[in-house]
Parts: sequence; C-alpha cells; structure tokens
Amino acid sequence: MTAETSQTLDRGLRVLKLLADTDHGLTVTELSNKLGVNRTVVYRLLATLEQHALVRRDLGGRARVGLGVLRLSRQVHPLVREAALPALRSLAEDIGATAHLTLVDGSDALAVAVVEPTWTDYHVAYRAGFRHPLDRGAAGRAILSARQHTAAGHPGYTLTHGELEAGASGAAAPLVGVSGVEGSVGVVMLADAVPERVGPRVLDAAREVADALR
Repeated sequence: MTAETSQTLDRGLRVLKLLADTDHGLTVTELSNKLGVNRTVVYRLLATLEQHALVRRDLGGRARVGLGVLRLSRQVHPLVREAALPALRSLAEDIGATAHLTLVDGSDALAVAVVEPTWTDYHVAYRAGFRHPLDRGAAGRAILSARQHTAAGHPGYTLTHGELEAGASGAAAPLVGVSGVEGSVGVVMLADAVPERVGPRVLDAAREVADALR
C-alpha cells in the first residue's frame, strides 16, 4: 500500500475478487482468514458492498457476488470492442473476410464486435450479438482450446467448416494473457477450406487485441 491508496477500498476490492473466484460463496470467517483481518472488518466491508448490491449473503451467511456487478459489466463490452476494432479492421481487409471478436457469455460464445471487409464482392453476414454454443464454430472452440492448454502455452488457432453455417469456414485464435477477459478473434468466410495463410494471420490479430486490452 502507498500513501495515495485507500486500505479500505483495497480490502473491499479484494473481497469482490475472492468471491468472484468461488462458486459456493465464502463465510465471514473464511474471508477474514484470506484477508488477514478480523471478522469485524469483514462485516463492515460486506455491509457496505451489500448496500451497493455488489455482494449478497444467503440464508446460511455465505457471501456471494451480487447482481449489482451486472450494471458495471455492461460497460465492459463497449470498452473491449473499441480496443479490438483496429486489429479487426486490419484483419478483415487483409484476409477479405468478416472478422469478429467473441467473448464467453455463460455457456455461449457471444460476438461483441464484427468488421466486414470493404473490397470483396461478397462475404458472410455476421452480426454483433450473434451467439452460439462454445463447442460449435471456430470462435468457441478456440476458447475451449485455450482452457485446455493454459499450462502448455499458447494453443494456436482453430479451423472449422460448416458448423454454424453451411458452406462457411472459420478460423479463430484465443485471447491469451488478458486478465478477466475470455474470448477469441477470428474470421468467417464462404469457402470449403480456410487458406493456409489465414490461421497465422488470425493468431497475430488475437495477439494484437490481447496487447490492446492489457
């Protein structure tokens, strides 16, 4: 802690991070032990966070992340989209295919930013807000691949054909090393197979987006 920071705010944010990392909530005692502070301090922190709906406590007294965080998270997608657009534009123009940024939304893959090429005669229409299961399509499969290969380094890119739209092929690479963001960058095109140079180019674009988000 430095002279310019707030110890109370720091502890409150640590509470939220601890709660976000568990599916079952934490008791006051568990939070007290993890934070290294007494139970009275934890009670005060939880009471303040509850007033802002950032924390809720169930009948058993376990604290969990509250629905108030959803109001904050609504602003995340626009910020992420803005940071990703330059790399997506470059990717779409270079490949001549529709480029997209996809983030995890529950058990689905959700397209939050889409850029279509300006010079092609035709391309796949792909809209922001389009969602599909994580285990279908290049964008979702790239994210799942990153989950499986976290310890082994960068998982590379994923190629698919016809999983979301007949006659369309996709290539995607996951965002790696971005705290709090799980997603992928990819392209979708009308082709029987993805050209050889597309995969590495998508991988480069994913790295550019990840760098912009760090």
